Amino acid sequence: MDLGWVGGKRKRKYVTGSTQQEALTKLRRVQREVEVGVVVDDQVSVADFLGRWVSSTLPGSVASGTLDDYGDIVRLHLVPGLGSKRLAKLSVADVDGLWAAKREAGYKPNTVRIMRAVLRRALGQAEREGLVARNVAALSQAPRLSAPEGRALSVEQAAAFLDAARGDRLEVAFLLMLSYGLRRGEVLGLAWADLDVERRCLAVRQAVTLRKSTGLSGPAGGGGRVELSELKTRRSRRVLFLAETMLEALEDQRRRQAVLREEAGGAWAEHGLVFASSVGTPIDPDNFAKGFVRVAERAGLGHWHPHEARHSAASAMLAQGIPLEVVSEILGHSSIYITKDVYGHLTEGMKRDAAERMAAVLHIKPADPKAG
Repeated sequence: MDLGWVGGKRKRKYVTGSTQQEALTKLRRVQREVEVGVVVDDQVSVADFLGRWVSSTLPGSVASGTLDDYGDIVRLHLVPGLGSKRLAKLSVADVDGLWAAKREAGYKPNTVRIMRAVLRRALGQAEREGLVARNVAALSQAPRLSAPEGRALSVEQAAAFLDAARGDRLEVAFLLMLSYGLRRGEVLGLAWADLDVERRCLAVRQAVTLRKSTGLSGPAGGGGRVELSELKTRRSRRVLFLAETMLEALEDQRRRQAVLREEAGGAWAEHGLVFASSVGTPIDPDNFAKGFVRVAERAGLGHWHPHEARHSAASAMLAQGIPLEVVSEILGHSSIYITKDVYGHLTEGMKRDAAERMAAVLHIKPADPKAG
């Protein structure tokens, strides 16, 4: 096939195949390469392509935190496992072999699922560019997932935690997490401008994330920067309705923050956040997690992570008989099916209660064996 003039020389590309169909497939791929303006080197490696994908294609199409996560998956898993292979020759067996190796190494099915999703997206781009004939990641065997039940604080444990947090500058943040199941980044991203005192509601619109200082090559660098970003999905952007006691707690937080602002003086950098550092800047999520752990240990509960506060809130709401769809909206799940998969096992008591109530309403009684 004639590729035209490249570098002052006429360039032609020849394809061969063991069958006519294979040769035609290769020829069509070359034609697509010419159409999209990509001159493909059959020797290009998976590592080379993934490096370009992460550094040139992804930026601007995903959130900064997602870009970091994808870069980590590529650097730590995909490149070491598949990077030396030629992109055009990558097979389903190669990809399935990597997933099997990861499972054997002890990685959880959900972690392998994320690896597969990242590679699938990357090879989707390669397919659109005509660099591969098919997306072998999409054809690979997806790991079977089982929803973990996870841990949840009991009502008594949650009360003990909040008692231990009394007086802590993040006391109200912990209260909100245990009441509404807010994610760590969401509670740190709450803004005073989104608090409506008259309607007694608080909008959740943004989150604080830690942008890691990592590159595609080499070990993860130390540190990172804290950023504010909008929440990704419509369901995650939600409104929380506040009880009077919760509104009072937020007003206490406003007064506490006013004291901090006065103490900081000119060093205060206003970001409008409900929960901020001693100088008004967003709080590092990792430091917040450490504070949560310290309070749990002070309460005699052992080691608990902020994400378990989210699970605890969901469990408590369902135990109080709050409908699953309402719990799903409060948690900001993208679908009620996610809530059902994770917390469906907690609704057994509600189902039993419904059965008893229906039996009572319909006056269902055992049949009299003597009748008839």
